[in-house]
Amino acid sequence: MATAVQIVFDCANPDGLATFWAAALHYKKQDPPSGFESWEAFLKAQGIPESEWNSASAVVDPDGSGPRIYFQQVPEGKRVKNRVHLDLNVGGPRTAPPQERRRRIDAEVDRLVGLKARKVKAVEERGEYFVNMLDPEGNEFDVQ
Repeated sequence: MATAVQIVFDCANPDGLATFWAAALHYKKQDPPSGFESWEAFLKAQGIPESEWNSASAVVDPDGSGPRIYFQQVPEGKRVKNRVHLDLNVGGPRTAPPQERRRRIDAEVDRLVGLKARKVKAVEERGEYFVNMLDPEGNEFDVQ
């Protein structure tokens, strides 16, 4: 049996980054615990000071098949290139015509730029096409 994984991002603004990645991945922000109408109601009931309400957030795959992604606030900013990054596979099957895969990739890049991601560069190598991007806090990811 495989081990379930969660992906964790250290960040400055967990809610903002969760909002971006939920939209980017077609995920949703995780629902509050059962019996609570909102996360604010849950945090209030737990006695968490309002100043700490944005210390963490999470997004989940609405179909339940993808990993949970957790965002935790840390005091230090990002300083170096990520050692691990996400690849968003939107081009379709490798059997699709290269121009169709490229059209899908470029359309997704445009959508993500509209969500406040930044395009770094398009790369064509070894018969592959992908685009390096940065999320709103500068974390690298690729669209392929």
